[in-house]
Amino acid sequence: MNNKPEIRKIYTIVEEVHAEGRKSLEKPARKAAAAAVFKNPFAGKYQEDLSLLIDWSEELGEMLTKRAVAALGIEPAAVHSYGKAAIAGELGELEHCAALMHPKLGKPMRDNVGGGKAIIPSAKKLGYPGAAIDVPLHFKNAAFVRSHFDAMEVRVPDAPRADELVLIVAVTDSGRPLARVGGLKVDEVKGEDGLR
Repeated sequence: MNNKPEIRKIYTIVEEVHAEGRKSLEKPARKAAAAAVFKNPFAGKYQEDLSLLIDWSEELGEMLTKRAVAALGIEPAAVHSYGKAAIAGELGELEHCAALMHPKLGKPMRDNVGGGKAIIPSAKKLGYPGAAIDVPLHFKNAAFVRSHFDAMEVRVPDAPRADELVLIVAVTDSGRPLARVGGLKVDEVKGEDGLR
């Protein structure tokens, strides 16, 4: 078994919103996502020990986070929100996605967005080529910042194939366009417990 992920494709996209409803924004609200498509070493078989995927997530997480931040053209500290997602092809399992996202992915993401006290929201699913997933997003230093509760839809047109996995990292340079439902504001964040 290969000790490195067999990457078939890296896919990076930027969404830039200039107007919301009937109102133009003073500054566009931007989101970026980077996705890696790679061979699932456990496709079609049950594997008790998923440590290989857990270890891969560190390398993939660093690379994908750097690419997503670079796509926005900002410094890591200027990232507002983050999120992660994974899709397994039909020969995979949800637990393969969990192994990629939960034990070790957080550290390389936080290391490359200038910190991050809040939990990194996540989503996972089984899918097919072109399947879309909504990557959940929230403010990196305080989960209760309501203006940053959001998501970014991501899909790779030809992935995942049955024996592939897709790992996605998403970042933003702002909250939702024209957010106005109250709650904790970014300039009120204490950033001590990841909540407020």
